[in-house]
Amino acid sequence: MAKRVSVTTGNTFEGYEIAEYLGVVRGIVVRAPTIGQGFMGGIARIFGGNIRAFEEVCERARSEAYVRMVEHAEEKGADAVIAMRYDATEFGQNVTEVLAYGTAVKLRPLSADHVTDERG
Repeated sequence: MAKRVSVTTGNTFEGYEIAEYLGVVRGIVVRAPTIGQGFMGGIARIFGGNIRAFEEVCERARSEAYVRMVEHAEEKGADAVIAMRYDATEFGQNVTEVLAYGTAVKLRPLSADHVTDERG
């Protein structure tokens, strides 16, 4: 079983230092709604508000992009992904690319002499 890759939007992990930068990792998904989702989304547009059918497409795309990014990090032997972000680009009517990306790193626990006592 592969080790778990931790992911953060921050640039550090509490209690660890970055031992090695392995490079950018990414997961890309291009999605379009199904005919049914497009129809329901079109109806929802008439009345306004949240378009649940499109929300489901977007959430599924983000989730798949995230999983692919983590798999890419695992392939590089990373312990973690830092500075994780999402981006989306619309290619055409109802066709969107979702990109999850970050920096793959190897981590090393901080030794006891690196830990500071904040009490004084």
